[in-house]
Amino acid sequence: MQSANSSDLFARAQSVIPGGVNSPVRAFKSVGTDPVFYDRAKGSHVWDADGNEYIDFVASWGPMILGHAPEVVLQAVREQLDRGTSYGAPTEIEVRMAEAVCASVPSVEMVRMVSSGTEATMSAIRLARGYTGRDKFIKFDGNYHGHSDALLVAAGSGLLTLGIPSTPGVTAGAAADTIVLPYNGLDAVASALQAEGDQIAAVIVEPVAGNMGVVPPAEGFLQGLRDLCDHYGTVLIFDEVISGFRVALGGAQERYGVLPDLTTLGKIIGGGFPVGAFGGKREIMERLAPVGPVYQAGTLSGNPVAMVAGLALIGELSKPGVYDELERKGARLEAGLRSAADSAGIDAFLTRVGSMACMFFTAETVRDWSTASTSDTERYGSYFRGMLERGILLAPSQFEATFVGMAHSDADIDAMTSAAAEVLAVL
Repeated sequence: MQSANSSDLFARAQSVIPGGVNSPVRAFKSVGTDPVFYDRAKGSHVWDADGNEYIDFVASWGPMILGHAPEVVLQAVREQLDRGTSYGAPTEIEVRMAEAVCASVPSVEMVRMVSSGTEATMSAIRLARGYTGRDKFIKFDGNYHGHSDALLVAAGSGLLTLGIPSTPGVTAGAAADTIVLPYNGLDAVASALQAEGDQIAAVIVEPVAGNMGVVPPAEGFLQGLRDLCDHYGTVLIFDEVISGFRVALGGAQERYGVLPDLTTLGKIIGGGFPVGAFGGKREIMERLAPVGPVYQAGTLSGNPVAMVAGLALIGELSKPGVYDELERKGARLEAGLRSAADSAGIDAFLTRVGSMACMFFTAETVRDWSTASTSDTERYGSYFRGMLERGILLAPSQFEATFVGMAHSDADIDAMTSAAAEVLAVL
């Protein structure tokens, strides 16, 4: 499928960029081919450097929920560009954006803008430690919270894709305060808190895991975490970098009715621009400098271009019927993939939460990393290449999500599931 232009670009990139990519999962190593170099995108479609057209179900790893280059976002950005791209100073637009986030996400009373999801989760952990005076925190095997040192222990996303269980460069000291437990393993959390509750500052969790494939929370898991954190005075952090504004306007916490103490956001709230945020209870957030002792800063935090883009996006997502339509499209995709897998006699376990979906090539019921890791990644690689040849762009990793958005038509979804039926039939 790859033609000379893409091959030449990859060769050039490898001489000046480690691995030829600026984020590891983009290398396509786990799917056995060279990466697609994008040239442009519009709506539900992208075109590569050689002019090949694809229906895109990666959506820039989730945030393109309206599709690529929606006019409402573009117009807001055009108007801001004439006013300046960065001030390093307060603006009205960042206040309006903060008000919109607080109005949309049920648990967020105050919010601090940052420039990435990694920065948001790193800062939330620091804030939880500063608020509680404790050092340790609990995370879950296969959950990915960005690439700050302590959070890379047993992480998901690219680490799982490339088979890296942890990473050199993270010191034993940085990892010593990280307690890793199985996702959906409420009994393990109860035991850890019973043993060390007075030392554990926070529990951080992807309320819908999106970095080991899509793994929904088991019934009672999120509420159980809430109850345990209340009992032990531990800060509950929902990492909604993927699920925020994706599975509901108020994220997974709205969908499941469980409110954390802190929430981290990213990707989608910038409308396609680099941005992140963390927010939560006023009494915790007011421990941040300059009103409190916990320091956090960023020159580009609240960047006006990202803020206007995000505000335009939230305005569209707030319109009646948007999430009903996303749910309908997600269900259509799920039904088509189930039919394709069943017709082909393929062992596959499908998961879906709203407009996020995943097909694991395993006969196991996937509920955590130990079951997700039974998926046949070589078969996924063959599936990925077959879909690419048919003009369907999926994540180049078994352990990522498939995203549908408002720009996907029923014809797009049916083209995807028809292509899946063809590919699965010959696997």
